Amino acid sequence: MQLISQTAVEGRVGPTFARSCPQLNASGLTDLHVFAKGQPYDLYRELREKAPVVWVDEPLSGAGFWALTRYDDVMKVNGDPQTFSSQRGGILMVTPRPEQGHPLLTRASLDAMINMDAPWHLELRREHMAFFTPKYLEAIKGRIADKITQLLDAMAPHAGEEIDMVEHFSSRLPLFTLCELLGVPEADREKFLEWMHYLERAQDLALQQRIGTLQMSPDLIAFIQNFNSNVEEMFAYGRDLLHKRRADPKEDLLTAIAHAKLDDELLRDEYLDGSWLLIVFAGNDTTRNTLSGTMKLLTEFPDERAKLAARPELGANAANEFIRMVSPVIYMRRTATCDAEIGGQTIAEGEKVIMYYGAANRDPAVFEYPDTLNVERANADKHIAFGYGPHVCIGKRVAQIQLQEAYRQILARFPNATWTGDIDIAPNNFVHAISRLGVRLDG
Repeated sequence: MQLISQTAVEGRVGPTFARSCPQLNASGLTDLHVFAKGQPYDLYRELREKAPVVWVDEPLSGAGFWALTRYDDVMKVNGDPQTFSSQRGGILMVTPRPEQGHPLLTRASLDAMINMDAPWHLELRREHMAFFTPKYLEAIKGRIADKITQLLDAMAPHAGEEIDMVEHFSSRLPLFTLCELLGVPEADREKFLEWMHYLERAQDLALQQRIGTLQMSPDLIAFIQNFNSNVEEMFAYGRDLLHKRRADPKEDLLTAIAHAKLDDELLRDEYLDGSWLLIVFAGNDTTRNTLSGTMKLLTEFPDERAKLAARPELGANAANEFIRMVSPVIYMRRTATCDAEIGGQTIAEGEKVIMYYGAANRDPAVFEYPDTLNVERANADKHIAFGYGPHVCIGKRVAQIQLQEAYRQILARFPNATWTGDIDIAPNNFVHAISRLGVRLDG
């Protein structure tokens, strides 16, 4: 199979066909700094009501896209991979180019399972599945619970003070779980926190470089040097570990990735890099941001927090409701392989379609009072924060287990834990990346 990074295309300037919806101003969807304030739910609402399939000009690439904000439309595209391809251009709004960022990071972001169509996507997915079955996950639930207790024990002496939940808890729990699945030696696990810090800044740095707004200063030069060295260290470490698993297999996810095949051949190093980047980023980022976003939600909806603290049996349903409202992955892209129709709009072959999960998950046609947290919501499990269809997130059950157990323990020990209002969100319109969240634990 030829490398995806060698065949990816950007998409068409478009639109080819007449627009069926009013042309509203949706430029906020391409502005990273809009998302540094949180997802633009007011814009989502306006688009969903007035222009649910709207054309958006993408100023940097010149290739615009169709933005989808209704639940049913997002489901349709997710469920039809023959018509809407992940492989033709990848899953990012703008197809990355090696000269527009770190070349290794750019290439690996395309050469990964998430960007593949059938049959290759299914071939790789099967290799991973043994480590995401209910039986296997049941075996690690106890270790996850113990880690949560350990993290809360370390936070307890700070009761009454403001501390950063991301630093002390949200970044550490998914890191532990991911490394347990992978089989990463305990001594190496702290490296992942540093790598994630730089990965979340990659999009902003690449954007500033492309539009010429990088203001070089000694601090920025040092940051870029650290960025490059951390990215190179991350890939060198992953490739070395995967090759070691080929020589010395173990019962872990790293071994499954190392021995995965495409077209009956072991993965080339480029695909090992892509697999490593995907598992490091996706395995950490979405759960981390949902853990943090949930503390913010429970502070904004104290009655729901009190209800969940009093009735921990609601935990499984509440976890789905938290994921629905946070929607940590903001969008996914597909590219039309032929002319098609979505919501009354004709989409031309080669045009990009962007599915906004945060908008779909607050569609009032599906979720009553969608902007209100309801831990008893009857259809909370209908959220599509993890996607739908053949590309549904393979790790969604792992995320649910961590979220449910984390808030069971947090509310049992600190039922009045609150967000202080202190929050930093990275300028990123692909993931809702909370880099700091101030919390105060009750005594």
